[in-house]
Amino acid sequence: MSDPGNYAGSADRSIGQLVASATAEMSALVHDEIALAKAEVRQDVRRGAIGSLAFIIAGVLALFSIPVLSFAAAYGIHNLGLGLAWSFLVVGVAFILLGVLLAYLGVRKLKKIKPPEKSIASAKQTAAVLQKAKPHPRASIAADAIIERSGSTLSGKSVESGSGKDEAATVARSST
Repeated sequence: MSDPGNYAGSADRSIGQLVASATAEMSALVHDEIALAKAEVRQDVRRGAIGSLAFIIAGVLALFSIPVLSFAAAYGIHNLGLGLAWSFLVVGVAFILLGVLLAYLGVRKLKKIKPPEKSIASAKQTAAVLQKAKPHPRASIAADAIIERSGSTLSGKSVESGSGKDEAATVARSST
């Protein structure tokens, strides 16, 4: 069978060995999950490509059938006793009316589109929070350390005026 010392719960293994084993198992699990996700995505992409190709072919066939059906409609109207030119005119006007109707419906739908109010509100809220955020405290500590280490006359003036500390903080932030 197998050696009981190879199990993660074995009392003979050290903490380091247990951590290494757990890390290796987690790594293997993550790799397996990634491989599974890749396989699923690959299969979905293949299905999507085949479905898209079927829709494209159906659209092309429908597009090619429009002139044939137009001629059939015009000749059908002609067989009812109307002149051939008038029959084609009736079919053409019917297509124009259908196009105008679809354009009208499309404009009505487009006018109903509103801006993404929730996203805008969330972005404004995030911007307000970020404006109120204070700089990281380490930047000011680094600025104090730069002033103390420099030993220049700027450090003496900065204590009196307070502006040197801001300049040093700006330098410290820009250098990181």
